[in-house]
Amino acid sequence: MIIRIKKDLNIKKVLLLAIVSYVVSLGLTLGILSLNGAKNKGMQVISPATVTPAGSKFKIDPSIPKDQICPLNGEKYTKQEKEIWLKRRPLLVMIENHQDSRPQSGLSSSDIVYEAVAEGGITRFMAVFYCGASAEDTQLGPVRSARTYYIDFASEYGSKPIYVHVGGANTPGPANALGQIEDYGWAGVNDFNQFSIGFPTFWRDYDRLGHEVATEHTMYTTTEKLWAYAEKKRGLTNIDQEDVSWDKGFTPYSFKDDEKEDSRPGNFSLSFVFWERYTDYGVVWKYDKTTNSYLRENGGQIHKDRNNNNQLTAKNIVVLYMNEQNANDGYANNAHLLYKTKGAGTAKVYIDGKVISAKWQKKDRLSHLLITNANTGEELKFNRGRIWFEVLATGTNVLEQ
Repeated sequence: MIIRIKKDLNIKKVLLLAIVSYVVSLGLTLGILSLNGAKNKGMQVISPATVTPAGSKFKIDPSIPKDQICPLNGEKYTKQEKEIWLKRRPLLVMIENHQDSRPQSGLSSSDIVYEAVAEGGITRFMAVFYCGASAEDTQLGPVRSARTYYIDFASEYGSKPIYVHVGGANTPGPANALGQIEDYGWAGVNDFNQFSIGFPTFWRDYDRLGHEVATEHTMYTTTEKLWAYAEKKRGLTNIDQEDVSWDKGFTPYSFKDDEKEDSRPGNFSLSFVFWERYTDYGVVWKYDKTTNSYLRENGGQIHKDRNNNNQLTAKNIVVLYMNEQNANDGYANNAHLLYKTKGAGTAKVYIDGKVISAKWQKKDRLSHLLITNANTGEELKFNRGRIWFEVLATGTNVLEQ
């Protein structure tokens, strides 16, 4: 905005015009904040209105055969889709599961999901987006904070994985996720902490669910915004600033085709609660023989994706039994948790409507999470499609029926 001022204009009028101009400009940028009142206090990002994906710039020909294998979960896509993801690196996004965050956005477009308790019996997801979201601008959220054990899983995704979160545990001690991000050399490069990025890559939406929710349940972003920021601001495509490909050191799983329908069992389900009596976060996976997939329920309700109203599904469910303990780091109510993600332990794999006794092994933070058959010792092959890892405290009961 340009203001022309005569030489003889009173200096007070000049200052007044400048202030008015600034206020108008600021109002156009941020919107009228008074509508949100006190709930906006302390926000890192403020959006004047709901921001939604603008639609994909990629047009995929549906007649093209799906014969290109996703390296993350083995699902098959078109050559057009592969050409898109080959220019990028995976996004690992922290998405919350508090009751006030449901239904979340984006989980149905993920390739892999990790689920564990964040604190207080409330679970949180780290969803991996690469192939399934390659051709669509997918809204993601609500995005929440980092935890150390998710960082251990994220570290498997090669050179400089894009880790997306809003702050994180930072109390000095073993659960200091933000301190570990700094120690690992992620800060300022592949660490996409909303505190340092802001609008328009991230925004808050108080009205998305049709009712008011607390500020911590309102942070959103999209896949295209994140990939665009990665390329333009951080120099991260499929290669980094040193021309190192993201998948250097990445170990993929092995995959197989689904069993034929006539050899699949009938009705089957598995259910569990992460913490006893915390039924609002209890999970049921119901096996569907026709699609050879598992349909998710959460807290006694069908778990849907807000983006498309579809029920969340997975082709493979992997229950990882890991030692769970409090961090004892002085944080309020001793809420920070630790899981023994490195070492070895027992697991169960649900695939083709069947249960396989398994073992998991992860030598160190950067190592691949290896899943083997407990009886044969051979690495398990997953069905092509979403893999959902459920991290349960050792001894947690899983009901199979």
